[in-house]
Amino acid sequence: MTIDASHGSEHTAAHRGRPKLAVWKFASCDGCQLTLLNCEDELIPLAGEVQIAYFPEATRAVVEGPYDVSLVEGSITTPEELERIQHVRAVSRRLITIGACATAGGIQALRNFADVAEFRSIVYAHPEYLATLSRSTPISAHVAVDFELRGCPVDKRQLLEVLAASIQGRRPRIPRHSVCVECKRRGTACVAVAHGTPCLGPVTQAGCGALCPTFERGCYGCFGPQDTPNTASIASRLGALGMSEPEVMRVFRTFNAASEPFRRESERHEPVTTEVTP
Repeated sequence: MTIDASHGSEHTAAHRGRPKLAVWKFASCDGCQLTLLNCEDELIPLAGEVQIAYFPEATRAVVEGPYDVSLVEGSITTPEELERIQHVRAVSRRLITIGACATAGGIQALRNFADVAEFRSIVYAHPEYLATLSRSTPISAHVAVDFELRGCPVDKRQLLEVLAASIQGRRPRIPRHSVCVECKRRGTACVAVAHGTPCLGPVTQAGCGALCPTFERGCYGCFGPQDTPNTASIASRLGALGMSEPEVMRVFRTFNAASEPFRRESERHEPVTTEVTP
């Protein structure tokens, strides 16, 4: 789907006073932008409320800023991105980060726990051509962020709610409780209790509709830590279900590995290395 952002529509938008919307990409897989495009029917009324001024995933046409609302997908992983996010912040009245990459560094933040130079030497034939940072960091580590929308990818309903709230000038109604609440509301049996399935639902923020537990699979933590996560308790439960220390560590090192509660808990379960004295 391609959205028209021509200069003719720019004049009409200015006349109607529609806010300008921009969508930016940094280091990511484009999944959160695709969630917006997959809204399909909802995009038509949305386009009537805002002027989609910058969205390379959807259109080549560009309307110059400043922008009333900017949606930012992706983490900061290169020196060039460090400079570009400053520009995005400067031309945006409201900056909203969308997805695990933008809010927590994403799956690429696994580099934060290892030697990036070693990764480059193994993966690339000419690592000297790469300009990269040793860490993958969320947008909020570099500029002020007005709202963070979690998920890998973000949920369609929550994304539309955030956009509607921005247009209406109110705070988005996004839950901060755990996935367990969604399971209860759906009448889904607890997979950890009923089947002994490892599940991060108790420490993960709601938003997906408890998708995985509905299909009798444990939660993978796609939406990051809920507001008061007891990660030590769930880690103890995972161990009781038969997980080794390295396995528990890996459970917390997925889409939101660099989020503070998950990072701390994963580090508690890192293998202990002992130096051998010659």
